[in-house]
Formats: sequence, structure tokens, C-alpha cells
Amino acid sequence: MHIDHIGIAVKNIEDAVKTYEKILNTPCSKREIVESEKVETAFFQTGESKVELLGGTAPDSVINTYIEKRGEGIHHVAFEVDDIQAEMARLKNEGFTLLNDSPKQGADNKLVAFLHPKGNHGVLVELCQSKK
Repeated sequence: MHIDHIGIAVKNIEDAVKTYEKILNTPCSKREIVESEKVETAFFQTGESKVELLGGTAPDSVINTYIEKRGEGIHHVAFEVDDIQAEMARLKNEGFTLLNDSPKQGADNKLVAFLHPKGNHGVLVELCQSKK
């Protein structure tokens, strides 16, 4: 298991892409819209891990709701796993609260599942598995 990416919630993805291109001194490597979440993503490769900018595409998107409550900033930390189903079962048995019962399609050709931040010292944890 390793850190796949850190997700950052932003109000304006165009402005944020320009900012992170300067910070990381590299262009955005991939952009994608995840219709089911009403989110646009922009990825930056940083060694083995990535930075994922997340911008809402509709007023009721999960990201816009998050920003209204907490403001812009780190939204989640994502860990790459080999078998997302097995990790979900293991963590549920350990007493963690999963936000979804089964993996769902996420950005970057990944299956994703989330652990509720209340059980993780305030951090939203994403599990992700590359689709084969």
C-alpha cells in the first residue's frame, strides 16, 4: 500500500491548475469529469504519487458542499490497494465506517471507496484500486 494521491478541494479549478503548475513546476498531466460525483479533476504527477485538484461542476456537488462547510484545502488522502474488496472487508472488521458498501468508479480509471473521517482523526481516507 502506498499513497496514490492527495485530493485538494478548490473553488475554481482553472485558477488552481495555474497555481499548482507554478508550485510543482510541471503541467497538469490529466483532467477528467466524474459525472456521478459532479466533480472535475486535474492531476499532477509528483514522483510515485499525484496531486488531484477537485472542483465542483454543479452547485450540489460533493466538493462544493465540502467547500461550503470547510473551505478550500486538503479533501482526502488516497491509498492504492491491490484488492479493494478485501481491504474494505478488513477495515470494516477493524471497526472503521465505510461511506459506501461497494467500490464505485472514480477518476483516473480507479475503483474507489471512502472511510468516514470521524474514525480517522478527521481525515477522509480513500482506498483506490487500478482497474485492470
